[in-house]
Amino acid sequence: MAHLPINHRLGGFYRFLAGVGGLYVLLFGIIGASNTAGDPLFDRGDATAFGLKTNLAFSILSIVVGAIVLIGALIGRNLDHFVNYLAGLVFWVSGLFNLAFNHTKANVLNFSVATCVVSFILGTVFMLSGLYGKRGTAEEADEEDAFRHSGRGVAKALETPAHVISAHPGVAHQEESAT
Repeated sequence: MAHLPINHRLGGFYRFLAGVGGLYVLLFGIIGASNTAGDPLFDRGDATAFGLKTNLAFSILSIVVGAIVLIGALIGRNLDHFVNYLAGLVFWVSGLFNLAFNHTKANVLNFSVATCVVSFILGTVFMLSGLYGKRGTAEEADEEDAFRHSGRGVAKALETPAHVISAHPGVAHQEESAT
């Protein structure tokens, strides 16, 4: 994952948001499990938690995932960076899959459209936390910042017939040598 900021100034805030998201998923799972206790694992009934439809399987899965994300946020040390990035991807894919198969027999987790929307929102929070939560030494942060502004990557100036477009106006870009 190249060009991810290291020691972003809002990294702590995103880690806090991921922790709150993980706590929400964990509490959703606990309340859902208590509301669906005794029901079949993949029941498609009207049981809810926090206003979202659930079943016992979805509640157990939510407890596991919520605990993993919350523990990752509490531990930190770049573990949260990878856990949140993966959790964001999983929540986005889960939301898309369950939205596509909402009114079919493939909806084994008893998702509704509202549950899919919440999955997209949580996926976005976790993904942002994963992208901006990377930590490193001051030297690693300086090296990444220097690379992003050096012109060797996507920030290189683009010459057009009329003018020069630059991602970083006023920054001199090094010319690449032909080897």
